[in-house]
Amino acid sequence: MTAELVRGQNHPLPGTRMEIRVTAGTPVVAGATLNDAQGRIRGAEWAAHPAAPRLPGVEVSRRAAAVHRLALDPGALPEDVERVSILLALPAGAGAPRGFSGLPAPFLAVTGPDGTEIASYTVTGLTTESAVVALELYLRRGVWKVRAVGQGYADGLAALFADQGLAEAHTLAAAVQEVVAAGADDAVAPPPEGPVRHAAASRGTAEGPAAAPRRGGASLPEDPPPADPPGRSVAPSGDTSPGGTIDYRHPRRAPAATGTAPPGGGSPPPAPPTQPTAEPGPEAGAGAGAQPVAGDAPGWSLEERLHNQVWGIFEDLARSVAAYRSAVDFADARRERELDGVLADPQARVGPAAAEARARAEAKHSALAEQARAALERDAAQLEAEAEVVEPALPPALARWDNPVWHAYRPPTERPLALRVGDLSLPERAGLRVPLLVRLPLERGLWIDSGRPRGGAADADELRRLAQSTAAALAARVLAVHPPGELTLRIIDPAGAAATALLPLVESGVLPDPPAAGASGVARTLERLTQRVDLVRMAVRSGATDALPPDLDLADQLLVVHDFPHGFDDRAVNQLRYLADEGPAVGVSLLLVADRDEARGFGPLLDPLWRALLRLTAVPDDHLADPWVGHAWTYEPLRVPVGSQVVPQVLRHAAAARRAAHG
Repeated sequence: MTAELVRGQNHPLPGTRMEIRVTAGTPVVAGATLNDAQGRIRGAEWAAHPAAPRLPGVEVSRRAAAVHRLALDPGALPEDVERVSILLALPAGAGAPRGFSGLPAPFLAVTGPDGTEIASYTVTGLTTESAVVALELYLRRGVWKVRAVGQGYADGLAALFADQGLAEAHTLAAAVQEVVAAGADDAVAPPPEGPVRHAAASRGTAEGPAAAPRRGGASLPEDPPPADPPGRSVAPSGDTSPGGTIDYRHPRRAPAATGTAPPGGGSPPPAPPTQPTAEPGPEAGAGAGAQPVAGDAPGWSLEERLHNQVWGIFEDLARSVAAYRSAVDFADARRERELDGVLADPQARVGPAAAEARARAEAKHSALAEQARAALERDAAQLEAEAEVVEPALPPALARWDNPVWHAYRPPTERPLALRVGDLSLPERAGLRVPLLVRLPLERGLWIDSGRPRGGAADADELRRLAQSTAAALAARVLAVHPPGELTLRIIDPAGAAATALLPLVESGVLPDPPAAGASGVARTLERLTQRVDLVRMAVRSGATDALPPDLDLADQLLVVHDFPHGFDDRAVNQLRYLADEGPAVGVSLLLVADRDEARGFGPLLDPLWRALLRLTAVPDDHLADPWVGHAWTYEPLRVPVGSQVVPQVLRHAAAARRAAHG
């Protein structure tokens, strides 16, 4: 899967031989420098360039070109090399561009030995720079990683080499440009515009990136591992011209195997080798090419296209906010650096000159922050426009409870691709809520946390009631989106504390058995489900599914457990852990309602169980984090409108269809 990097972001590499592909809109010089742990180059012999294209473990192009393929083998690098800088430079000479301003933004992709794209980066925000360190491959704790750098130099290769500590920087830069000039007649021109050109070559310009491409989903840990600190030299980018629009039907938004990690524990949306063209919606027509269209994403069906479009909105919002935060960090760091320079000289700390210097630093900071905010507002407004079109078109499995599609509910004939379990938002644009989708069948159980959120002082009883009602509504949604007879709902409520929340499920008749109560009910239900998991696993392994008992319920099972671990002894706890680990592979999923703090009496025994489940909350909370850019997303559960009878109505339809299927 591909990770499309933003400036300062890093991504792990396989450590095997790889290729770095460069696509630019004009001939550029591509090279690499070998660096030590501090990023310094030992000598000119550690630079790979057209005059010396081969070094141990590195091979670059011999001439300026619009398309390059650089080879890199980390295992063949000298032992004291811990970093490799991938650099691009504009050829010198009469008629050559003096900077990247106005030129298409260079695009770089790191690919594996089989051609699979691992990570990519579009170098935006360049203006007067004529040389740039685009990527940095570095060794961290025995693992090679790639970082998007985008550090430009207005004085060209000489300044770049000097910044890496090379004494003969100007000599080496002149030698490189001399060789490039000598082979200028052989320079490879940019590829022609058309379908054969790499789509990423036109993703952006030096004035600003184009629309962010779409990616597929992976999984989201609740507490992602700490990432290496991103670089701070991040300049704001983005076209802030008014009235800009985005073409939502550009082929670059295809989610071909990529590495974005969306929340929800789902797998990436399918991406067949040759995807059919999306059917134009009713909004598509003359003059509507730049307008958002529901279902305007690759996919075999409208449901799949809407699913991919929702994840595209999530990823575009993540990218835009990451760019905004990086730009603000850069502005803050530059202001602090300039203010430190004012304060460094005790004699210049006061007086008109010092005041003027401080005012200039603040003015620069404000200008950069305002530019970044304007770019974010522009991107968010486009995404909000798209979300407003997509939301009403979503099918029941992906729609909110207040969507009219639920009022026209009829039991489906096929299982949906995914299920909506809540909404996500970021503080920079709290009004833009993106559906949180999990793929079906559930590969990861869900946990509704009935405890207090971090720093919250909500009433414990009210939180428990909200968690119970949230779980009941979620269970009803899971049941309703499955065809009749393809999912069986089992409920454990040891003390009957969730009786009120479970009333719609009980009264509708969708439950084959009443909620299990007491220790005996817990033991009986868990024994039945663990036995089913054992039998189906053995039958699948031996290829003897026909030998399963005729009375065994082969429908998928959703087990809802309330007030865990009350009513659970050690055996029951082990059985529940077994179901959480082994159940999803054979159609048994878990929905747990519990307060983690109350369960700490069991010690670390339950820690693997909590880690195996996707934690959701009964009230909005910013506990979900994506490992792609590290944002803390605020999760908001789906709420049934006050006074609405939509859930009982849907359950009555589902119960009638179930009776007809079994009749």
